Amino acid sequence: MGIFKRIKDIATADFNDALDKLEDPISMLKQYLRELEGEIGKAQRALAQQLYIEKKFEAVIESTIDRVQKRARQAELAVERGEDQIARLAIEDKLQQEKKLRLYEGQYHTIKNQTNLLYDELDKLKEKYDELQDRKLLLVSRMTAAKVSNDISQVLASINPDRAVKGFIRVEEEILKLEAKSQANQYFTQANAGRIESVLGTYSHEDVEKELEKLKSSRLETV
Repeated sequence: MGIFKRIKDIATADFNDALDKLEDPISMLKQYLRELEGEIGKAQRALAQQLYIEKKFEAVIESTIDRVQKRARQAELAVERGEDQIARLAIEDKLQQEKKLRLYEGQYHTIKNQTNLLYDELDKLKEKYDELQDRKLLLVSRMTAAKVSNDISQVLASINPDRAVKGFIRVEEEILKLEAKSQANQYFTQANAGRIESVLGTYSHEDVEKELEKLKSSRLETV
């Protein structure tokens, strides 16, 4: 076994060991994506809860504004009627509701910022998920190509090229022998034909006519 084949065998073994250590790379990639999907699900549920709280505060703020306006109208009406005590109670509740309104609006502002942050985090998670999906496709393609290349290398390593080359040489030698034999047969056939022709000689038209005249004269004499 040559030094290059030994190196190839060692490299192939190392490659297979690396794949074995990865266990099932495709399943691992899918597991990572499932974990990320779980995080996205958590973020979506948190955002849904946050939006619910936000809507509740909007309703409380709207209700408080209505109450402030209502108490203001009641105080004005009480003053017009000279009912100072009722006006005082209306103004007192109006001031208290305005204080609550400022508190609610401050809390709503904080909740709104938290909602925006959740939106940003969810968008980042989804963007990362899409990016990893694309990377998964690329990695699966690369791993498939690597496995195919490794399989081909193993097949090539099992083939003895010297044996194939020697086989082609033997076949070529047999073909050369057949071609030489065919050429030799053609040569001897042509040579024999030439010798026969030289022995028999060639005859002209005049020779044929003379022979014909002889035959006719001989026939007339016989008659």
